[in-house]
Amino acid sequence: NGQYCGTREPPGWSGSLTSHIPPGGSLSFNQPRRYQRPGRVHLGGAGRAEILHRAGDVLESRRAELLEVMAAEAAKTLDQGDPEVSEAIDFARYYAERARELDAVDGARFHPARLTLVTPPWNFPVAIPAGSTLAALAAGSAVILKPAGPAARCGALLAEALWEAGVPRDVLRFVQLGESELGRELISHPAVDRVILTGAYETAELFRSFRPDLELLAETSGKNAIVVTPSADFDLAARDVAASAFGHAGQKCSAASLVILVGSVAESRRFHHQLLDAVQSLVVGQPEDPRTQMGPVIEPASGKLLCGLTELGPGETWVLQPQKLDADGRVWTPGIRSGVQPGSEFHLTEYFGPVLGVMRAETLQDAVRLQNQVDYGLTAGLHSLDPEEISYWTGAVEAGNLYVNRGITGAIVRRQPFGGWKKSSVGAGTKAGGPNYLLGLGSWSTEASKADAAPGEKVGALLEQAGSASVLSSTDLGFLHRAAASDAAAWADEYGQAKDVSGLTAERNLFRYLPVPVHVRLAEAEPLPSVLRVLSAALLAESGVTVSVPDALAPGITAVLAAFSCSVTVENDAEWLSRVAGMETPPSRIRLLGGDRRALAAALGGRPDCAVYSQPVTESGRVELLPFLHEQAISITAHRFGTPSAIADTEPGRP
Repeated sequence: NGQYCGTREPPGWSGSLTSHIPPGGSLSFNQPRRYQRPGRVHLGGAGRAEILHRAGDVLESRRAELLEVMAAEAAKTLDQGDPEVSEAIDFARYYAERARELDAVDGARFHPARLTLVTPPWNFPVAIPAGSTLAALAAGSAVILKPAGPAARCGALLAEALWEAGVPRDVLRFVQLGESELGRELISHPAVDRVILTGAYETAELFRSFRPDLELLAETSGKNAIVVTPSADFDLAARDVAASAFGHAGQKCSAASLVILVGSVAESRRFHHQLLDAVQSLVVGQPEDPRTQMGPVIEPASGKLLCGLTELGPGETWVLQPQKLDADGRVWTPGIRSGVQPGSEFHLTEYFGPVLGVMRAETLQDAVRLQNQVDYGLTAGLHSLDPEEISYWTGAVEAGNLYVNRGITGAIVRRQPFGGWKKSSVGAGTKAGGPNYLLGLGSWSTEASKADAAPGEKVGALLEQAGSASVLSSTDLGFLHRAAASDAAAWADEYGQAKDVSGLTAERNLFRYLPVPVHVRLAEAEPLPSVLRVLSAALLAESGVTVSVPDALAPGITAVLAAFSCSVTVENDAEWLSRVAGMETPPSRIRLLGGDRRALAAALGGRPDCAVYSQPVTESGRVELLPFLHEQAISITAHRFGTPSAIADTEPGRP
């Protein structure tokens, strides 16, 4: 379709990368084509934004169809399905505006991925495939949408809506594949630049086993807990625990699988009865009945989920035992088990169904240790009316989305960007529905920064030593100073402050950035200014950095880094790869400057829990600061039964 084809890079829907899958055959991909027709121009971010806004309008017009298919195919009740359609619409409109911004990032130029494969789950059969697909389209990539098998009709209806809005069929392809060798071939095909996955962490491991160097951006599992302290409002806490645990029959990665009762709460008959009443009052049934509050599980309970619904661990008892209500084993009443022990299977395992575990903790500090003991860090909740408890908890708990005095599911685009820490996130770590998500969906090349902000003391010290080392040219020093200015500007504008862009009266929603440890490797063929530029970003972010270089740095530079607790190791590429391969626990993030990304992927064994940032170094602070920062969203209810509450003004703690 020549209308969408360009005459310059980046392509941004300018080529055709479509798949042809014959029955029982193998995949083949058409090579990218350039169309040069009179009057046709490149469809940049502004052009893509217009189509995405139309996509939002089309999705709104097809709300009833989407709700019908979601209920029939994925067992979505109306109260769960309706906000999901709204979320898909929000994704379209939000990413449309972010697409416009991609063309105006200071110090770097964006290059879209040529082809992105989207592999969504069945539990959010419209919102998640819509969000992933729309993000990739907004970033200028062609997309293959491969829906989950149990939600294929929902995916097909979504694709039809996007085609109707004007997304070319050459740009968006809808394919249905089983979990077979053909699916494996698609995921590992070299024409696929990037995969966006939402699913289990084990699925991310499987995909990386197909292709260790796969560019994988994934939101994976969660084992989420709500902490209730003695200062909490027990009535509201019971309501929010029940809603968070049993909405969509607990089939949400964000669902509350555990409630941790602190101190006297564990002995409170009032809280016990309130929670039990809230859960027992849920109407269980089929989604076509508008009275239903908890529908079926997606398929007959088996394996891990069946064990969670029918078997107890040591020391556990049923407070409310799940009952199977149909012959197939899909409709179950909700279950609550008490006595869950620290480190037990139920404490650490995601079950993805309608069963809640109750744990006890003597203190809030003990409760946080139980929350942080799991491998995942997706959502976490606290019910407390004590500002000191809120401040401590928000600074100590390890999760990407924190919720205070409210439920822990139902993140809203822009208001609560969604994505986790630890094994709940694979890849760039940028949150869906947040300001940086599109930045990780392509590559960047450097351009001269136009920023004029002054760098801080730490970065200034590094620049001073770089200038006096007599190993850098004036061109190199200009590059470093412009980059430092871009960092300072990005820090002042975005990364250095917590923001509440929604500004609601009833709820405070903060989005902030926290430093994260990173290992930086300068490869043998990469010039010295690359590592100095990246380290200036790390110093500004206050990230704990370890550095590996092929040759010793100048003594003054080493002294500056040591003063800020940055250790430096001198080793060649082979020695470094060998060391990484021997690590039992590799760094959670590696910033690779030059070198062989595939060799690093092989040394890591394709582990999804190590994010590798290997893009070329740029002058852009907006781009280069991101690897050194964790994104976190904090949502705090700001009222008590309609009356504004000062609790929400509590300053969140910091690690």
